[in-house]
Amino acid sequence: MEKTGQLKRKFGLVGKNISYSFSSTYFSKKFEEKGLDNHSYENFDLTTIAEFPKLLEDSNLAGLNVTIPYKEQVLPFLNDIDTTAKEIGAVNTIKFTANGIKGFNTDAIGFKQSLKPHLTQKHCKGLILGTGGASKAIAYIFKELDIAFKYVSRTKRVGHLTYSELSKEIIQEYLVIVNCTPIGTFPNIEEKPNIPYQYIGNEHLLFDLIYNPEKTNFLKLGEEKGAKIQNGYPMLVNQAEAAWHIWNS
Repeated sequence: MEKTGQLKRKFGLVGKNISYSFSSTYFSKKFEEKGLDNHSYENFDLTTIAEFPKLLEDSNLAGLNVTIPYKEQVLPFLNDIDTTAKEIGAVNTIKFTANGIKGFNTDAIGFKQSLKPHLTQKHCKGLILGTGGASKAIAYIFKELDIAFKYVSRTKRVGHLTYSELSKEIIQEYLVIVNCTPIGTFPNIEEKPNIPYQYIGNEHLLFDLIYNPEKTNFLKLGEEKGAKIQNGYPMLVNQAEAAWHIWNS
């Protein structure tokens, strides 16, 4: 049940350099539409995760979202972790309970709901660009959907590909490509992941977790080659609604 009493309920986003964030605008609008005058949402821009315990001293906190670069770093501060979030190894939603703070991962839910409408039978292999907390949620859903995948990172790691190893054969074999890096985010909108776009075709699906700008260079170049494209906005809405459900259940 949503509470509309006078007890203040404060929510917010924990991250670094997050002035651009979607969450504050989204939830503030939701509170206004629902007449929840005692609810507020703000950005908690932390220089390091060491500042997190100080934030927790606010007794009005009812829920938090977590974004780059703290989705993994926040784990040691939690009293409990949901099974899915534990398996993924990253948390993007925190609920305050009588037994302490519990971490959840709604990135996985949001990604699955926004990816599935675009999939065809040919989309059975995927590349995950980046290895941060968000990429782990994407890997979790790829496993659920039986999509074989490879991580792509800047430095060589066991079992991963580097960008320089992305050949024509690999690009044409892995038809789902998901950008989990911040490359191309506003204001650096000219940047793009360093993949061989010339090998992208009309059977590809390019998914960018970035939502600002609406169409990144990564997506633009894919679209020019005939690929299906999807930005991160539907995923954000889906994960935000899942977080709202968690905070109020």
